[in-house]
Amino acid sequence: MKPKFGVVVFPGSNCDYDAYYAMKKVLGYDAEFLWHKDKDLKNSDVIILPGGFSYGDYLRTGAIARFSPIMDSVYSFAEKGGIVMGICNGFQILLEIGLLPGVMLQNVSLKFVCKDVYLRIENNNTIFTKDISKKTIKVPVKHGEGNYFADEGTIKSLEENSQILFRYSSNEGEVAEVYNPNGASKNIAGIMNKRQNVMGLMPHPENACDPVLRKTDGALIFKSVVQSLF
Repeated sequence: MKPKFGVVVFPGSNCDYDAYYAMKKVLGYDAEFLWHKDKDLKNSDVIILPGGFSYGDYLRTGAIARFSPIMDSVYSFAEKGGIVMGICNGFQILLEIGLLPGVMLQNVSLKFVCKDVYLRIENNNTIFTKDISKKTIKVPVKHGEGNYFADEGTIKSLEENSQILFRYSSNEGEVAEVYNPNGASKNIAGIMNKRQNVMGLMPHPENACDPVLRKTDGALIFKSVVQSLF
């Protein structure tokens, strides 16, 4: 039995096809697009909120998308334990709707950043990371507002509950400011909720799945999720 990934499409999404292609054509899973105005998740096992500029990033990133009709269904799905993965703009939407804590600020450089980065795995005992045996993985980032911020209490809670999944680092796993592409608090690149079924990640694992591109570390995240389902 193949797991089914539902990829939500908002006006302004530009990584929806990347996610669909990676799931269906590269990894061989079932995948289907979910239109933002619909409410039917079409029996998806995993929901992906993809990257891009939903609703043109008007007001602020993710602020309008969180009111899309389908997000009511996504929220209920997550509250019932369903697996939700927010990538880049999808992460921003998860923050706006309250499924994850914190906010996204503009990159400290005030510039759009697009490059490969290394991520240190902070917690290997989750549905998103259990298939990753390496200390670090290499995936691309491409964003202008990827500067994750939360107050000290929230950051402390994330650390105490092992909710931080990935931090920007060197290839060897050193976490330092020089490896932080956007100024994110404590080099945070990805987090999950306390229930451990909702993940937000600024880098793009879907763009590091295809051997043709000589980038396959991102596939480890999706394979981990599938492993948890079956």
